[in-house]
Amino acid sequence: MSIYTGINHLAMATRDMETTIRFWRDLLHMRMVAGLGHAGYRQYFFQISSEDMIAFFEWPKVEKIAEKDHGVPVQGPFAFDHISLQVSSTEELWTIKDRLEANDIWVSEVVDHGFIHSIYSFDPNNIPIEFSVPIPEINLRSEPQMHDKTPCPAALEGPEPQEGVWKEIPEPTPLKDRVVYPGEGIIFKGK
Repeated sequence: MSIYTGINHLAMATRDMETTIRFWRDLLHMRMVAGLGHAGYRQYFFQISSEDMIAFFEWPKVEKIAEKDHGVPVQGPFAFDHISLQVSSTEELWTIKDRLEANDIWVSEVVDHGFIHSIYSFDPNNIPIEFSVPIPEINLRSEPQMHDKTPCPAALEGPEPQEGVWKEIPEPTPLKDRVVYPGEGIIFKGK
């Protein structure tokens, strides 16, 4: 059983919060659920699902990332390829495709990946986005599958977490030592 309930938030950066809000809230229909800010600092959160959010820091000197097609290998330092957002139905997938096209935003054709159908696009910051709808007959979460012809040794051990790979916790942090320090969001407690 997983201890995780989802992605609390992905933290991205933008130079233009206005355009970012217009895209994520108004075009993609994600509620803007939190905003933090003061001189020189701004961070806004958008609700993806009941458990997941995406957040943006506004940094005045950040530059858009270079446009890079989803899944195309690169060389050199690199950490992030794309976000895949799951949608509730095939109808919703086509609605998003139509909405992007109606606003002259490039979007791919629908691609069949065997377990999901997907479309691809970019946000105003050139963040690559995939929108995916699961194929109901193929649930990889309940029935994992491995189709790599030459899997790495760790993959050959199967889908479940393996015990003994990492050190065990020698002694949990005592309750008296569990201190939580205030951060920017402490303001939410005061409403």
